[in-house]
Amino acid sequence: MSNMTLQQKDWSQQKRSALSPEQTREQLAALGGWELVGTNASPAIRKTYRFGNFYETMAFVNALALIAHQQDHHPDLEVGYNRCQVSLNTHDVGGISDTDIDCARRIEALLKLA
Repeated sequence: MSNMTLQQKDWSQQKRSALSPEQTREQLAALGGWELVGTNASPAIRKTYRFGNFYETMAFVNALALIAHQQDHHPDLEVGYNRCQVSLNTHDVGGISDTDIDCARRIEALLKLA
């Protein structure tokens, strides 16, 4: 993954629109483990991450919180002892946007640093 992919973007200055289900699946193919879920009216992309213990899970959640804050894009998280399920969508476009894909890429890059 190149550094260009992860340069900070000001999404408030970008015109966002919903990706089609086909475009979303194409983007997710490069991310491994992410899936398109929900209905056409309320789609999301989702992935469950597994860890060795609660401390590792919470370290991931805290690092993810920083990414989300920097992106001004906030995922839904379901956190358990050794797992965190991450769901992303863009409410204002009523679907999945490039913002969601970018956030998923950043989450994946975070784990490559560990």
